[in-house]
Amino acid sequence: MKGIDTHSKETGFGTAPVYLTAVSTILGAILFLRFGYATGMLGFFGVFLLIVLGHAITIPTALAISEISTNTRVEGGGEYFIISRSFGLKIGSTIGIVLYISQAISVAFYTIAFTEAFEPLFNWWKHYFGFSLPRQVISLPSLCLLSYIILKKGTGSGMKALYIVNAILVLSLFFFFIGKPTVEDPEHTVINNFTFLNRDSFFIIFAICFPAFTGITAGVGLSGDLKNPGKSIPLGTMAGTLTGLIVYILVVWKLSVSAPAADLIGNQLVMSKIAVCGAVIIPIGLASCTFSSAIGSIMVAPRTLQAIALDKSFPVRKINIFLARGRGKTREPVNASIVTLIIALIFVIMGNVDAVARIISMFFLISYGSLCLISFLNHFGAPPSYRPRFKSKWYLSLGGFVLSVWAMFMIDPLYTILAYIIIVVLYLVVENYNKDQKGLVNIFKGSIFQLNRRLQVYMQKNHSGLDDEEWRPAAICISQNSFEREKVLELMKWISHKHGFGTYFHYIEGYYNKQTCLESQKILAQLIAQRERGNALYIDTMISPSYTSAIAQIIQSPSISGMENNMVIFEYDKNRNNELERILSNIDLVKSGDFDICILGTSNSPIRYRNGIHVWIMSVDEKNTNLMILLGYIILSHPDWSKSYIKILNISPAGKEEETKKDLEERIAAGRLPITLTNIEIVTFVENQSINEIVMKHSKYAGLTIVGFGEEIIRHNPVTFFDSFSETGDTLFVNASTSRNIN
Repeated sequence: MKGIDTHSKETGFGTAPVYLTAVSTILGAILFLRFGYATGMLGFFGVFLLIVLGHAITIPTALAISEISTNTRVEGGGEYFIISRSFGLKIGSTIGIVLYISQAISVAFYTIAFTEAFEPLFNWWKHYFGFSLPRQVISLPSLCLLSYIILKKGTGSGMKALYIVNAILVLSLFFFFIGKPTVEDPEHTVINNFTFLNRDSFFIIFAICFPAFTGITAGVGLSGDLKNPGKSIPLGTMAGTLTGLIVYILVVWKLSVSAPAADLIGNQLVMSKIAVCGAVIIPIGLASCTFSSAIGSIMVAPRTLQAIALDKSFPVRKINIFLARGRGKTREPVNASIVTLIIALIFVIMGNVDAVARIISMFFLISYGSLCLISFLNHFGAPPSYRPRFKSKWYLSLGGFVLSVWAMFMIDPLYTILAYIIIVVLYLVVENYNKDQKGLVNIFKGSIFQLNRRLQVYMQKNHSGLDDEEWRPAAICISQNSFEREKVLELMKWISHKHGFGTYFHYIEGYYNKQTCLESQKILAQLIAQRERGNALYIDTMISPSYTSAIAQIIQSPSISGMENNMVIFEYDKNRNNELERILSNIDLVKSGDFDICILGTSNSPIRYRNGIHVWIMSVDEKNTNLMILLGYIILSHPDWSKSYIKILNISPAGKEEETKKDLEERIAAGRLPITLTNIEIVTFVENQSINEIVMKHSKYAGLTIVGFGEEIIRHNPVTFFDSFSETGDTLFVNASTSRNIN
């Protein structure tokens, strides 16, 4: 993505404009018009808490902006540039559009607030002419004047005005602080101002006053016009934030000791009653700070919109071209300014300070929370490329994000939900148009990596305790037949769905070199692409010169689940004896690691899910019994088997059926088997009848048949044993390394 070189760094601004833009916005309309009302309604300590909460959100945001801006080359677009280069274009554009709307509405907000400075004129008019003038007679011409300054004179004119109005702002606050109380006996009259009042109205007033705190990021929007953004943004932003915090507390204290609650609530320009020459200096100060704030917003908002368009984020190419167009060497965003002024005009016509303030609060809280989340994820994910010269703390960023979301819900849950719905819709639109750009998945990669790394270390340290508490399968499987036979992949999918973990290796015979490496990457990509949604099986490839060496490698490889692998699964086609012989020749190798062994013999018939899972147990084979039953239930939990069932078939010698049944009942009652009698069928073993004949008779058409095999079978002609089940459909042969306690 290209940056926006809007200004030559030889002639760009320094730190002062960032600081002045922030301060003139922080010490602006809300301070003059609503802090008196807030103090009268909530009392000193209530407003003090409001200021603390506001700064608990804005200071982490200021720190996050300062941090991120010193990690990358910051160009035009301010906060949008920071978000898009940290979160990617999809998220950056989504948040950037919301941020732009809040900045554009801010132009209207400060213009409306500027109009309130003429309240004495409106009062005089009503007194002499008997009717009230609409506020728009001042606000609309003021917006037109503002438009002329920016469109004709450019950014330089705006910065000159900022120096003048900030000087007036300092002077008006000085006259306010040296002013006297409005009552003769202030100690008796204002004592109630130091009680926390009207707590139920706290968040309503917070929503009205929060735009006072949003000035912290105002200077960031000048990023494309700064000589050294990495230096100017942190210094100017933090200095402006701390200045605002100190002045706010002092102003609220001065209001609390200078006027009774009734005056504070009833007169929005109560500061003019307290200040020396207040009737003149306070309206002038209000007019100056609100006009400068409007200038600051009209300089920042179009640059945000221009940056979004330069990144081609809008779905219509002509819109991107129109909004990205600039004038002169500095690429003044003329078209973006026109669009911004049109939006501002709509809200100026509304003419209500409080209503516009609440709208701005919601939009800014979303963007501030997003910035804090960016900082937190960068801290937690710890990517090597994240090396900011200025460093915040991860817990401050996380706190700022949580408080932003919490404050939104406390202000208005419905507006909060609607705001996030808008965010989601915007994201989906942007994602559909910019599919090749970074998205939500990329955002959390670093964090997921760190979380996974720490969990694996924790699991390794606590491995023995987990095995003692409750066993679960951590299976590995290796096969060359990934594309010819899929049943073993299905089995691994069933095991890893809910209760266990599975790693499947596609075996490539050969030596590791450039050619086999490229081949393995291609095969892995194909296997991952074929994996259906919801499949929790982890897939990889293994290059090795022999099947035995490949097995030796995978049984020594650590599991990505953090658990030790405890089960090895083989597969063979029942019509290919050479595959079975190769597996059996490596059984001793696997058993040396105390692994449970499963061998899946597959048939050519499809899986008959509705015919159930048949588990064959024998009283003399107690070592394998629990593992076979547990595997049956684990497989049955997969949605593929949702309309199926499990049947436990117990082979009993002739004449001992009742004894076998009684023994089973006792074992079930003692909790040694996790089954009920309704799942069990006692099958009589007739003399001269082989085990495979019994299994064939009852399970020939079962969906899956599970049979145990012991050490004596492995030692004495195992091929004959496995071949005897050639006509029983898909069969899973199980050999447990030890009797599992699965109660």
